[in-house]
Amino acid sequence: MWSRASLSVLFLAVHAWHWRVIVVDPGVGFGDVGLYQWWAWDALERGTWPVLDHAWVYPALAVLPVVAPGLASTVEWAPYASAWMLLVTVANAVATVALARRSRLAAVWYLLFLALLGPVAFGRLDAIAVPFAVVGLLAAVRRPHLAAVLLTVGAWVKVAPGVLVLPLLVVARRRVRDVVVPAGLVCVAVVGAVAAGGGMRNVVSFASAQEGRGLQLESVAATWWVVQWVTGGDGGAHYDEDLITWEAVGPGTGVAAELLGWLLPVGVGLVTWAAWRARARLAPAELLAWSGLALTLVLIVVNKVGSPQFLTWLAAPVAVGLALWSRARDDGAAEASEGAPFGWPLVAAWCLVLAALTHLVFPLGYFGLVAGDPAVGWTLVARNVLLAALLCAVVVRLAVVGRRTAVVGRRRAARERGAGGRSD
Repeated sequence: MWSRASLSVLFLAVHAWHWRVIVVDPGVGFGDVGLYQWWAWDALERGTWPVLDHAWVYPALAVLPVVAPGLASTVEWAPYASAWMLLVTVANAVATVALARRSRLAAVWYLLFLALLGPVAFGRLDAIAVPFAVVGLLAAVRRPHLAAVLLTVGAWVKVAPGVLVLPLLVVARRRVRDVVVPAGLVCVAVVGAVAAGGGMRNVVSFASAQEGRGLQLESVAATWWVVQWVTGGDGGAHYDEDLITWEAVGPGTGVAAELLGWLLPVGVGLVTWAAWRARARLAPAELLAWSGLALTLVLIVVNKVGSPQFLTWLAAPVAVGLALWSRARDDGAAEASEGAPFGWPLVAAWCLVLAALTHLVFPLGYFGLVAGDPAVGWTLVARNVLLAALLCAVVVRLAVVGRRTAVVGRRRAARERGAGGRSD
């Protein structure tokens, strides 16, 4: 259905449109790029480098994509913005080509997802980290050492891809040699480079940057207070000038934010445990994709920050899972999903809806949201409910449906052996 030419046209159209927006009318959606430009100017013009000279909210390798566009300009917006989009376009091109080699359907979905999510899929550091996660997951089964390197590099740009190392550890046969050692070497190289630059005291400053934060307005956990706000209850919004973000306020928001700080690692641990239990019931590639999606959803749903760009993280596991499903279908292996009505096509469609709803809230309706507009508030509530429901469905799929699939496979194998016996 999708030829190379049509896929190329779609890729160029999606990126050309956002290239135009970031240069001509960046607005709220590309606001963070302006912050990146300031950091680049501070580093290249004044010699004050993030991590090396002061604590930073991002991991150390994020310095590279932030500063690189500054070589075009640290003063004028258009050159820096264009250089940033060039960097994002190249990263997405690598991910799209890697997906298209497995499944053009998955590559098309990836581009549609980014387009529906809008500017936050192109104007945040996540746009650099996510392609590492895509290529890493695609390489995971056959080349786990390469996957470990790519996912760890991505994590040193934005933490989220690092969680995908956990399912990689579950499925790898030689966990130490193929996963722990490559990931460790990347970490040693990064920490060594930071230490050589005199920034050792700040190398993990990103880990403590979220401490003390309140409940961000867009987070799933803030849903109750958003409902209260738009219905005239006790909820509200407060702008934190230091963090440059809007937070939900109301009775219990502080407790909720504190509780989420504890629940997030617990959720990650429980999903990893579920993946470990499922390793005998699901093929390695399927286990990687499903557990990767479950872990990514935990990072989004059980998170007091909940920024809209977090939705970008879904692109990697869903695109790879859709590629697996498409390849199995093309190979005639429809039985791989037998007994599993909740499969990758439904997940992919679900995530497109999530992307569109997120775009309606941010940046399109964000000024309305912080002003208490009920229409935008209920759109956010619907998005959050769908996110939480997807997490529940994926965890059930990981924990239960794999068992059913294994039973179906054993029954089919028994029937085939029986048929073979009769033919003899």
